[in-house]
Amino acid sequence: MGGVAKMPAGLCWLLLGVVLAFGVAVSPAQASRANHYDFYIKETKVTRLCHEKTILAVNGQFPGPTIYARSGDVVVVNVYNQGNKNITLHWHGVDQPRNPWFDGPEYITQCPIQPGANFTYRIIFSEEEGTLWWHAHSDFDRATVHGAIVVHPKRGSTYPYPKPHKEIPIILGEWWNVDVEQLLEEIKRTGRDVNISDANTINGQPGDLFPCSKNGTFRMLVEHGKTYLLRIINAGLSNEMFFGVAGHRLTVVGTDGRYLKPFTVESIMISPGQTMNAILEADRPMNSSGNSRYYMAARTFFVPNPNIVVNNSTATAILEYKDAPPSAGPPDFPNLPAVDDIAAATAYTAQLRSLVTEEHPVDVPAHVDEHMLVTIAVTLLPCGANKTCEGPNGNRLAASLNNVSFVLPSVDVLDAYYSSMPGVYEPDFPDKPPFFFNFTDESKPLELSSTKRGTKVKVVEYGTVVEVVFQDTGILGTASHPMHLHGFSFYVVGRGFGNFNKSKDPATYNLVDPPYQNTVSVQKGGWAAIRFRASNPGVWFMHCHIDRHSMWGMDTVFIVKNGNTSDAQMMPRPPTMPKC
Repeated sequence: MGGVAKMPAGLCWLLLGVVLAFGVAVSPAQASRANHYDFYIKETKVTRLCHEKTILAVNGQFPGPTIYARSGDVVVVNVYNQGNKNITLHWHGVDQPRNPWFDGPEYITQCPIQPGANFTYRIIFSEEEGTLWWHAHSDFDRATVHGAIVVHPKRGSTYPYPKPHKEIPIILGEWWNVDVEQLLEEIKRTGRDVNISDANTINGQPGDLFPCSKNGTFRMLVEHGKTYLLRIINAGLSNEMFFGVAGHRLTVVGTDGRYLKPFTVESIMISPGQTMNAILEADRPMNSSGNSRYYMAARTFFVPNPNIVVNNSTATAILEYKDAPPSAGPPDFPNLPAVDDIAAATAYTAQLRSLVTEEHPVDVPAHVDEHMLVTIAVTLLPCGANKTCEGPNGNRLAASLNNVSFVLPSVDVLDAYYSSMPGVYEPDFPDKPPFFFNFTDESKPLELSSTKRGTKVKVVEYGTVVEVVFQDTGILGTASHPMHLHGFSFYVVGRGFGNFNKSKDPATYNLVDPPYQNTVSVQKGGWAAIRFRASNPGVWFMHCHIDRHSMWGMDTVFIVKNGNTSDAQMMPRPPTMPKC
């Protein structure tokens, strides 16, 4: 699918030689398993909501092709930029041990791939197993440039649950009738918020509740008595989602490429950037009085904020029994939580717990070397001389972590760090906010909304155990924020509402079986605590996965220094890196 091809033996050994030249410890067995994909990024015409427009897509597909791998594999992706703008790709949730050069975020680990150019990514899978995904990491390109990554167990290993009959990627997203590049330029020019999307989507389609959408609606055919693994991905730029299937319960068994203790629910809540693996049993009655078609539906989850407008529409797909008598009536509809049901979202998230078996152990750090309290805020910047802005009080909307609004440099941070290039970044990202107040009080004066801009990064020694407590703030209204860390998965050891209390809240941490994730949803007016061991040397982006928040500056970078041994040091710079 999507250009996958088996690699000839000679090319495998060529790859191995190249890899060894770069300093990667890859065995001949790994090299022989390397999957090879060609991704052609080019403009493609598609029609949604009675409206034809040109989008960027990979190999003419939206969503793009699925990448298949096994745990421990190396995957090679040749990217040919045949579009009209710079672009990069990121392999979301792949730790890329010692290999930040191919992580993908523009001006963080690489310069973008220019139109007409090509770049080959090497993706090193290590302990990941389950569902991950890939997406553009430049501007708003991931609205249409994204796809699933399926990571199966190593050969000889099995799932920790019965093997399903079939595995189906379910990619949740959003659709704009306008060109997303024009959308981005408009908010840069005006300083105001993004216009909401025109529809939510399932596998690129809004579903038959929308005009001109019936024929394109995604359909999943099932057989009675069989089980199906839904690999659910939230690729949306803005919206957390509830997702469910009418007449069927979902047994959730994994998230973010890691296994969970199974639990069964009517619906899930999934934030932008997250993945969930859920088993569905096709067990509906097979008589003529029953229905043979059931809606799969995705609805926005959003707790009201007077400063934010969201698209709260419902996308649909159809699950259909192919061995049942056809239904005359419409598909049954699932009982999804209300759009603002924060209790349902909180109850769902509380059930995420690591599997913890001999084959899938946990290693939760008990001792912390560095504590960080990171406040998350949508903030304001002055409009600028002789300009007119449409943000609050004539200002420009921004976003910040610890009151620093991140500025992308013109040379990527990784190159600057590797080459000891001065003046590109400042190594003094603060471990705590500059001042303390009742963070979640939404009635604070507007003066607190001003922020400062800078390219500030956090530098840590190899092996350091870091705890980050993300704290939402009500400066321009509290909101949910899915925070994603590149290069690492982390244990979500605690979460709650209100202001984090460092004297009391750590006593409530789960240090036994916390979920191991790469994206954590910090709920509106709340906090979330994560822990990770900084044992992956390199430069790693940390940011909100709501794209306009990241574009506004809700980002920072972790630089993890080299360790003392050769297997604890970053690989050398590949000679093929794009130039700025």
